Amino acid sequence: MIVYEYGNKNSKNILIQTIGNHELNIIESEVQAINDFSVDYHLLAVKVEDWNEELSPWEADAVFGDKGFGAGASDTLAEIIGLCTDKSRDYYIGGYSLAGLFALWSAYQTDVFRGVAAVSPSIWFPRFLDYIKANTIKTGNVYLSLGDKEAKTRNQIMSKVSDRIEEAYELLRNRQVNTVLEWNKGNHFAQPEVRMAKGFAWVLK
Repeated sequence: MIVYEYGNKNSKNILIQTIGNHELNIIESEVQAINDFSVDYHLLAVKVEDWNEELSPWEADAVFGDKGFGAGASDTLAEIIGLCTDKSRDYYIGGYSLAGLFALWSAYQTDVFRGVAAVSPSIWFPRFLDYIKANTIKTGNVYLSLGDKEAKTRNQIMSKVSDRIEEAYELLRNRQVNTVLEWNKGNHFAQPEVRMAKGFAWVLK
């Protein structure tokens, strides 16, 4: 596990984000965008090698392309929890796309995270909404966001993403979780670094 560190290493606020190879070229832009919100933080960007395997809570068939999803999220979370041993600090987890789903799922497994930034999460993931309905989240603060054009796809499963995130938002609200659902302009690939910065800024404030 490779961990890239940004921000104030002495900060009480530790942001943890799983990233893939495709995000290495924009993480610096995300850091600058977080800085624009004038919040104190130390970001740990945890790089995963196999996106579909290491961030998936359970096995599922391929939704696009021919690569299915594994069940490696538990192992990934165990490694991340190993980064959260200093009890004098507050830990927040976030991620984009499948990493956003992983962040949200992680908050159902452990109470170590004070807040979650699930940004354009893959909440269309098979059976995930059923999982939310059947389980109780262990954090009190959840930021959700989605692009207003993300549901405009011919993919039958992914086209339900707007409905799914609205359902998840209402479920969290009904369970007295401090949560917000923010809509961004554009599709799934529009300004991910800015969207992540907004999510982390919200959970910190």
